[in-house]
Amino acid sequence: MSASSPFITSTTTETFDQDVVERSRSVPVVLDFWATWCPPCVKLGPMLEKLAKEYAGKFVLVKADCDQCGEIATEFQVQSIPTVFGIKDGAVVNAFQGLISERELRRFIESLMPTAAEKLLTEAKDLEATDLAAARARYEVALGLDADLVKARVGIARVCLKLGDHAAAWAQLKELESRAIEDPEAERIKAELILMEQGKSAGGVDSARAAVEADPKNLAKRLQLAEALVAEKRYPEALDVCLDLVERDRKGVGEEARKLMLAIFRLFPEGDELVVEYQRKLSLAL
Repeated sequence: MSASSPFITSTTTETFDQDVVERSRSVPVVLDFWATWCPPCVKLGPMLEKLAKEYAGKFVLVKADCDQCGEIATEFQVQSIPTVFGIKDGAVVNAFQGLISERELRRFIESLMPTAAEKLLTEAKDLEATDLAAARARYEVALGLDADLVKARVGIARVCLKLGDHAAAWAQLKELESRAIEDPEAERIKAELILMEQGKSAGGVDSARAAVEADPKNLAKRLQLAEALVAEKRYPEALDVCLDLVERDRKGVGEEARKLMLAIFRLFPEGDELVVEYQRKLSLAL
């Protein structure tokens, strides 16, 4: 960050994803493409920095020197400088080129500030840790204000899953699908719902384990045990059972077990240690 402000930083090609893309998922980012030899840039820069300090963390100013970030400027199709982008949730939502007045710059900054619906999203997310019903209510109000707010629909689905209201969770996921909207979190929730429903059809873990002990050679019953373990979120145990089935009967029940392992992987963020470990084990088994 800048020595003069924690809300101003300079980015590089190596740190761009963290400085801009990831940071924009929690706070709006104003990305300024500039150069020291550009007179309009030199005039615009201080105005941007002034507002970054004034807004005190409501947005972050990230400066990209085109002489050092040429590849990034090309990716953003920067034709002239200064060019400034407003970025939220990893996507460009506004932009301008050239030197503008402070009044115009303020309007640009204001366009990036959270809407009433987005503020409710933040409140709802915070409430998820303490009051799921209240969180759901906030998400629903946000969705009422903005029917296109994907995060509100995903939030309702996530909370309903935790509350056990699977029908309501499915309703939000199906609405996203009808709009051809793809969202990683929605896909994770969908995978968990499917796995939980499969697990319920398999019965509880105790009864599924007893069935295996009564008929040890029946691989289908072992798969049902894995599904029951998933329903209780005992993922390492379920993965061990699945891996054993892949090794025993690769093209039979083992194929269903492999698919179940892949479904479990989707429940975790990319790079999760458990997923990496069992991806390696599965690769060796295949």
